[in-house]
Amino acid sequence: MTSTNSAPSAARMVGAWSVHALTASGALWGLLAVLCIAQSEFREALLFMIVAIAVDSVDGMLARWVQVKETMPRFDGALLDNLVDYLNYVFVPAVFIHEAHLLPPSLALLSSIVICVASAYQLCQIDAKTDDHFFLGFPSYWNVVSFYLFLGQLDPRLNLAIVWFFVVMVFVRLKWVYPSRMVRFRGVTLLATALWGATCIAMIVQYPTATPWLLPASLVYVFYYVGLSLTLGRTATSSAHSSAS
Repeated sequence: MTSTNSAPSAARMVGAWSVHALTASGALWGLLAVLCIAQSEFREALLFMIVAIAVDSVDGMLARWVQVKETMPRFDGALLDNLVDYLNYVFVPAVFIHEAHLLPPSLALLSSIVICVASAYQLCQIDAKTDDHFFLGFPSYWNVVSFYLFLGQLDPRLNLAIVWFFVVMVFVRLKWVYPSRMVRFRGVTLLATALWGATCIAMIVQYPTATPWLLPASLVYVFYYVGLSLTLGRTATSSAHSSAS
């Protein structure tokens, strides 16, 4: 009989380290995005931001599959993930929004600072990810926001209103779907997410002459995600209240 305290096999260690290396690669994509932003290469920056999203979409599932916590209990993969998430979901998009001149100049710097501070608060909440696998408060999808602000070519004042709306939503305790951890509609949501990602990549590659229908088609997924979050989040909250009473 094998002892439960035996050291993990070499194969398991390689698997665990490989997943952590994949997560850490997000720092590389974030750095490359910042370097592109500094050179006003905004299309290339968006591509690196999309790659970072793709990595974040799969590393958690892989980590659970290879059981990294059990294999490497002294290495905090969750902390690594949070550090990389803050870089790619918050800091890089805040720099992008500022440097791409998407907001009125008088409020651009302040808005980017507020994005960074508000999301730092959100990510440090103990229940930022709930036990029933939701995000609590707007989950700092600033990379997605910056993507649409850039491609939407809206008036900077309208962009400002959109940014500050989502800043406020950081503090509103609504539940937002966590696609890779959800139970209901998980399959269809992951498929829709993959199709949305492919649509976004197509728009970036074709920029500035993207096929006209791609942008509204991608927004269908955004509305789906918001609607699903409101529906499932409300149901989960109601169930929790019923169980507590």
